[in-house]
Amino acid sequence: MSADDAAMIREKLPGPPLFATAFEEAKSKAEPWLAELPDVPVPADAGGGYTHEQHKRNSYSILNAGLLYQLTGENAYAALAADMLEAYAALYPGLGEHPKKKEQSPGRLFWQSLNEAVFLVTVIQGYDAVYGALSADQRETIESRLLRPLADFLSRGQPGTFDRVHNHGTWAVAAVGMTGYVLGDDNYVEQALFGLAKDGSAGFMKQLDALFSPDGYYSEGPYYQRYAMLPFLLFAQAIERNEPGRDIFGYRDGILLKAVNTTIQLSYNGLFFPINDAIKDKGLDTQELVHGVAIVYGKTGDGGLLSIARYQGHTVLSGDGYRLAQSLEQGGAKPYPFRSMQLSDGPAGDQGALGILRSGDEPGHQAVVFRATAQGMGHGHFDRLAWLFYDNGREILPDYGAARFLNIESKYGGHYLPENSSWAKQTVAHNTLVVDGQSHFAGDWKAGQQVPTEPLYFEAGPNLDIVAARMAGAYEDVVFKRAVALLKSGPLDRPVVLDVLRVESARKHRYDLPLHFKGHVTNISLPLAANTDSLAPLGAANGYQHLWRRAAARGDAGDLFQLTWLEGNRFYTWSAPATAPTEYIFTETGANDPDFNLRREQAVVQRVNSGSRHTFVALLEPHGEYNGSREYTTESASAVNALDFVEQDGAVLVRLATRGGGSAALGLSFDADEHRSHRVESGGTTYEWTGAYRLFEQ
Repeated sequence: MSADDAAMIREKLPGPPLFATAFEEAKSKAEPWLAELPDVPVPADAGGGYTHEQHKRNSYSILNAGLLYQLTGENAYAALAADMLEAYAALYPGLGEHPKKKEQSPGRLFWQSLNEAVFLVTVIQGYDAVYGALSADQRETIESRLLRPLADFLSRGQPGTFDRVHNHGTWAVAAVGMTGYVLGDDNYVEQALFGLAKDGSAGFMKQLDALFSPDGYYSEGPYYQRYAMLPFLLFAQAIERNEPGRDIFGYRDGILLKAVNTTIQLSYNGLFFPINDAIKDKGLDTQELVHGVAIVYGKTGDGGLLSIARYQGHTVLSGDGYRLAQSLEQGGAKPYPFRSMQLSDGPAGDQGALGILRSGDEPGHQAVVFRATAQGMGHGHFDRLAWLFYDNGREILPDYGAARFLNIESKYGGHYLPENSSWAKQTVAHNTLVVDGQSHFAGDWKAGQQVPTEPLYFEAGPNLDIVAARMAGAYEDVVFKRAVALLKSGPLDRPVVLDVLRVESARKHRYDLPLHFKGHVTNISLPLAANTDSLAPLGAANGYQHLWRRAAARGDAGDLFQLTWLEGNRFYTWSAPATAPTEYIFTETGANDPDFNLRREQAVVQRVNSGSRHTFVALLEPHGEYNGSREYTTESASAVNALDFVEQDGAVLVRLATRGGGSAALGLSFDADEHRSHRVESGGTTYEWTGAYRLFEQ
C-alpha cells in the first residue's frame, strides 16, 4: 500500500461496505493480541499441524497489524507487529531443518521451503508498513536475524528451488525480491529478477516468459495458476513502485493482466476446473484471486471484475481494494463475460491448448472443458484429449483432481497421497483413451513434457461450439484424434454434447474409453451382469488396481447402448452406438485402498478388444426434471431414438433422431483445412460441406 493511498483511505474510514468489512475483520483478528503476544512456537508439525498453522496465522497477524497501523496511525498496531517480528528474530537463527521436513525442499519454520517463502512474502509487507515506527536498533535486529537469513536461505541456501521455473520458484523470487526492495538491497532484487547468476537464465522475468502462454494460461493448470498469481502480482506491484521504468505490467503484452482474467475463465459456478493436481474446492473466492481482482481492476477499471468481487464478498486493505469497493458501491459492476474460448499452452502458444465450450452465462449454463494441453510438468496428469462436462451448476462428467487431503495431518501428513500417483494421475482416472491398460507416456511425466498435443481447430458460434485435437506419441504406434461439439440448437430441448474419438494403429490393441459420471443410475439399455456377492479389481496396475469391477453389459455392432442417471434435479443419458463387439464395464473406486484414501466414484468403461482402427461416438443428453419436494418427474427417459454414424474418406457423419420425429446431423473431419470439401452418403442422402464441420438441422 502506497503512502498516498494510506492517507486517502485514513480520511474516509471505514469506507464503502466491501472495504469496511475487510477493515473490521482485520481489526477483530488483531485486537486480541494487542495486550498479549501470540504464540511463536518452536516448529514441530507438518502441514496442518498446530505449529505449522500458527506460524501461518502469525504472518498474517504481522501483515494485518502493519496495514492497520498505516490506515489508523495507532501505535499499538505498530508495536504488535514489532513485538512479533522481534520474537521471530529471536527464534529463527537457532533453527535447523524442520523435524518433519519434506524431501524435496525442506524448510526451517515449515516442513517445506515453499511455506517459508509464503511466510516472507507476507511478513515483509508488514515490516515495510511499520518501518517508520521502529527504532534503528529494532530494524537492525529484525533485518539481521530474520529477514536477511530468510532471504539468504530461500536464495543461495536452496538454489535448485530459487532458480526453478515452477510455482515454488515464483514464491521464492517474490519473497527475496520484495525483501530486497524494502531493505534497499539491489543484490537481492537482481537475483530475484534474473536468477542467482543474474544472467536471465532463471528468476522472475524468466518465469514470466516460460510459465505463461500468450493467452495467459499457466502451464501447471488452473489450480496452480490461482496459487502462483499472488506472488507474481505482489512482486510486480513492488517492481512497479520501485522501478516504474521496467513497465512490468506491460511486459509480454500485459501477460499478468491477461493471466488474471484467464484464471477467472478457468472456472464454472465459482470453482476452478480441477485438471492436474487440483484440490477441487478451490474457486474464485480464494485469497489469491481476491488480491488479483483488486490489482487488475486498479490497472484496467474493468467493470466485469466488479461482479467477480461482489461474488467474492471480500477485498484487500489497499488503495486498489478501496477503489474497487467504492466503484462497486456506486453501481459500476457489469456481468463478467464468461465465454467459449481456446487458450493456447506453452511459452510460444505451440504446446497444445485448452478448449472451453459454453452454452450461455454463469451459473446454470453448460460448459465443456477439452484438455489438449501440454503435460503440466510434475503436477500434470496423463490425460491427453480428456474432457469434463458441467451443467445446472454441477459437475456431471468429473475429473478426479488430486488425491490429497491438504493440511490434514492424519491423512499422510497433508502430502499428496500414494494414490495420487497410483490412481489420480493415471489415464484411466480420466475421460480419455487408454490403450492396452497402459497410461499415456507409460506414466512418465518427463516423457510427456517433451510431446505436445496438436490442436486441430476450434470454433464457437450461436448454434454450435466445436474443438478438435490430435495426439501422437502417448503410445508408441498409436495416433488418436478427438472432436467434441456442444450443439446449442437442434431437435432436443437442451444443448447436447457430441463426442467423436478416432484411434488408429498398425497393430491390434485393446481400447478402453472411460466415462466418469456423477449421479445415480436410473436406466441401462442392455442386459447387465452384476457382481453382487464378490468384487475383484479391474486390473493390476496403472490405476486399474483401484477400480472394482461392479457389472458389465455387452453390445454387438449395430446396438445402441444408453446409460441414464440422475444428478441433482436433472437426468443425463449417454448414448453410444457400437460398430464392433463392445463391453461396457461399470466400475467404482476403492479397490486396493486399505486406508480409505480415495473418494467413492463411478465410471463406465467402453472396451473394444483386438482393434487396430476404431471410432468411438457418443452423445451426452441432459433432459427432464426430478422434484422430490413436490413429487413429480418429467422426461426421465432419453428423447434419443437413434444415433448412428458413417465414415467416408476421413470424414465422419453422425446422425441423431428423436422420438418426436426431429433429427440433425453433424459432419466433421479431423482435417483443419477450411477449403477442403467433404462428401458422405448416408441413408439415401448426400451430405456435403467445406471446412472442418457442418451442422445439418432438420
